[in-house]
Amino acid sequence: MKKTILTAALAVMLAACAQSGYNSGTIAIGKQGSFAVGGTVKTSEGTYTPVPQAIANRQGGAFWDAHQAAVAAGGMTLHGDHASVFYQIPARAKHTPLVFLHGYGQSARGWMTTPDGRAGFNELFLRRRYPVYLIDQPRRGQAGQSTVPAEINAVPDDQFWYAQFRIGVYPNMNEGVAFPKDQAAQEQFFCMMTPDTGTFDTGVITDAMVKLFDKTGGGVFVTHSAGGIIGWTTAMATDKVQGIVAIEPGAFPFPKGEEPPKLQSRFGDVAPMSVAPEEFAKLTHLPIVIYFGDFIPDGLDGTQGGEQWFIRMKMAQQFVDTVNKHGGNAQLIHLPEIGIRGNTHFMFSDTNNDQVAAEMARWLKEQGLDK
Repeated sequence: MKKTILTAALAVMLAACAQSGYNSGTIAIGKQGSFAVGGTVKTSEGTYTPVPQAIANRQGGAFWDAHQAAVAAGGMTLHGDHASVFYQIPARAKHTPLVFLHGYGQSARGWMTTPDGRAGFNELFLRRRYPVYLIDQPRRGQAGQSTVPAEINAVPDDQFWYAQFRIGVYPNMNEGVAFPKDQAAQEQFFCMMTPDTGTFDTGVITDAMVKLFDKTGGGVFVTHSAGGIIGWTTAMATDKVQGIVAIEPGAFPFPKGEEPPKLQSRFGDVAPMSVAPEEFAKLTHLPIVIYFGDFIPDGLDGTQGGEQWFIRMKMAQQFVDTVNKHGGNAQLIHLPEIGIRGNTHFMFSDTNNDQVAAEMARWLKEQGLDK
């Protein structure tokens, strides 16, 4: 009974915080801009020739003839595999930046305006005076220039992801879901998907993130889904990560020799990532919170989204327990258990995203990361 009363009180408090001016009024931006960070430069063999002789000696011809002749001559560069970063720093900003990394098939856009036109997490935290950095990871979105070739296939699969992200089984939505229900918003959501222009390379992305945190001087890393693994690898590669907020991450590291068994479902498996104990120990030196939303069953229930996120939440708890066993500070928060209900895999786009942001702000303050 006592736990129920506390849960209800917390839900009321978060709802009140969400409505206390964090989603209305003018935001004063002190500085904003964009830049690329990380990446490599690929150089072709040969000698750069501004106007290849074969082209210079003729009259007329196509532009692409000139391009192909220049490429054939060689000696030119390709800049690729960098991350693209858009940032905004509010007036009277706090000292702790929030760095947001998207998940699979997504880009920085996911943190911006929600599919139904409400304030996204970037705005909700700018109003709380946090500097905000939004990332397009290497080989995705505005960072699409890759140094490795890839084939992009135009495969109709929107409805698969609808189920994977626990919105429902298209066209039916889960009962009580907090996802925007009008057709126009759902079309906007589908239009947020963006392809990889090269292979997902953990090392390449981590390198770019390390350089970004060097540039910001530190900050809290907020990751989503497939971006979760980059949160762990980045924090193991630099001491500039001051905390991690992982929204439904898909993979988890464990010290070598302490890996739990792979978890299996009819719709896919999740295996632990094995790392050196001294590397894992770095994750025990910073606060970590992992959030999971609603519509996650208590077992393998035969549903695509349910089974996929049941096994991931189960491994997330094993990860949290292992971090804390080694002296760390990690938490797993299942939103329905604290009275925030209806959330999909995209809790930062759901209709109650202001309540989710208020809960995250509470955790940041609790950890001293709101200075």
